Amino acid sequence: METKLIIFALVAFCALLGAAGQIFFKQASADISMDIKSWVYNYKLIIGLSLYAVATILFVVALKYGNLSILYPIIATSYIWVAVFSKSFLGEAFPPFKWMGILLIIAGVGIVTR
Repeated sequence: METKLIIFALVAFCALLGAAGQIFFKQASADISMDIKSWVYNYKLIIGLSLYAVATILFVVALKYGNLSILYPIIATSYIWVAVFSKSFLGEAFPPFKWMGILLIIAGVGIVTR
């Protein structure tokens, strides 16, 4: 099965949505306690879960049109997005070794998806 460029783009978008969900999870964690209400009424948690759900549904749709062994490595780009978003939205450090790791991920995804 030949995977079309639009399917690669869809899976990359899924990775982006999943990474955005992680940022919302991190922000939601500050307001979580043992009280169930802190979970149910936590809008950041709900947004994060919603992003994950949409990403999962879109990924399943993409799998209809492409091979799992080709598409799944693209999900690894979520590590890149999380690192970039963590620096941008959470103020987390981004030392040089993270850049090296990101370059390795990009190279690996490029190799595996060929």
